[in-house]
Amino acid sequence: MNTAQMQLFDRDLLLARRLRAHPNLPDADFLLRRTADDIGERLDATMREFPLAVDLSARGGFMSATLRQQERVGTVIACERAATLLGGARPAIVCDDELPPFAPASLDLVVSSMALHWVNDLPGALVQLRRALKPDGLFIAAMPGGATLTELRQSLLAADAETTGGAPPRVSPFADIRELGALLQRAGFALPVVDLEPVTVRYESLFALLRDLRAMGATSVLSERDRKPLTRATLLRAAEIYAERFADADGRIRATVEIIHLSGWAPHESQQQPLKPGSAKMRLADALNPEKPIGKD
Repeated sequence: MNTAQMQLFDRDLLLARRLRAHPNLPDADFLLRRTADDIGERLDATMREFPLAVDLSARGGFMSATLRQQERVGTVIACERAATLLGGARPAIVCDDELPPFAPASLDLVVSSMALHWVNDLPGALVQLRRALKPDGLFIAAMPGGATLTELRQSLLAADAETTGGAPPRVSPFADIRELGALLQRAGFALPVVDLEPVTVRYESLFALLRDLRAMGATSVLSERDRKPLTRATLLRAAEIYAERFADADGRIRATVEIIHLSGWAPHESQQQPLKPGSAKMRLADALNPEKPIGKD
């Protein structure tokens, strides 16, 4: 099979749309700001020094700025696929987060905010990031989860079925939280943690939601997307369906965003280790017996 045919996302189109949207990002940067703040709070609770950190998706500069405010974080290198997206941040390098160019055991902290969901080979990228971390180095990220934009997806599918008789994919798929936990383990991370935060964003209409997605550079870049433009009839019907099914009492519509936070450490001997089989001091049956006091014969 041709390798190009196996690519879920058109990464060149993604970059082009981000570059086109870059001047309008301040109009729709609330998710980037929120996830940067959330990751900053999580790092506050980590009693570790990180002399060298990388912001793997520095678009907007929010995450890099947050990292530089952390007392225990030293040098922060901002990374993006185009110099324009770096916004003048220094130090910085232009690189592809799908192919991180870092030497093995060279980094203390790697952070990614709302970008890894566009990576075609996420398992491979996670393995490379784990290798780039020094022993006991930390990887921490945020990305959209599986139910993100479910209302938009349902409305477009229903409208397409009514107006064209088809159901072309128009919203990109997002990762499942259970799959991400397994991917961290497969990549060799120790002490993996994955949790989900549901967020509801409200809009005046479907058209306001689409304006935000374009301003974020976050419209679909599926390689197998329908190349025909969305017809006016389908778009108007989708707006009607959205309002019928997902509007609140005041008429504003809801858009779900699932923010998945994930973290893992490069293995180190100082970390907590699971007990060896057979080393338990008590039988499980005794611990589960409510009639027998624990620790007594």
